[in-house]
Amino acid sequence: MADQAPPRREALIVLYDADCGFCRWAAAWALRRDRRDRLVAAAIQSPLGAELLGDLSPDERLASAHAVGADGRRRSGGAAATEVLEALEATAILGRLARRLSPLTDRVYDTVAARRMAVGRLVGERARQRADRLLESRGVATAAELEARLRRAAS
Repeated sequence: MADQAPPRREALIVLYDADCGFCRWAAAWALRRDRRDRLVAAAIQSPLGAELLGDLSPDERLASAHAVGADGRRRSGGAAATEVLEALEATAILGRLARRLSPLTDRVYDTVAARRMAVGRLVGERARQRADRLLESRGVATAAELEARLRRAAS
């Protein structure tokens, strides 16, 4: 029997603004709760972020967080937050509620996103440092790093 490549694992790539303390903290918050190792974090500004968001202008890329599923479909803003919540066991019910109330979810997301630098000041320095360490250890920056991570997870 010939060796076969391992099947691709269901992953959700979470793209966040690396220059935003609140965004880094929020991405790390989700990673810490990812018991099934389903989320993969990447900065919007990374080569992988540029590749996955290549059809958007730089301003459009940074306007919100994005989530890209294994099927290649991209969600942005409130829809991305909904995907992340649904992917996590502990918050899946909140994700389903957010999906049902998507207009409200979008408004809440947009309100927080418009004030993310101010909200980021509420996140303490130590919390941001912990988030940065987690993103450094579990995040990816390139397509090759993503593929290696998916192969490790599938084996």
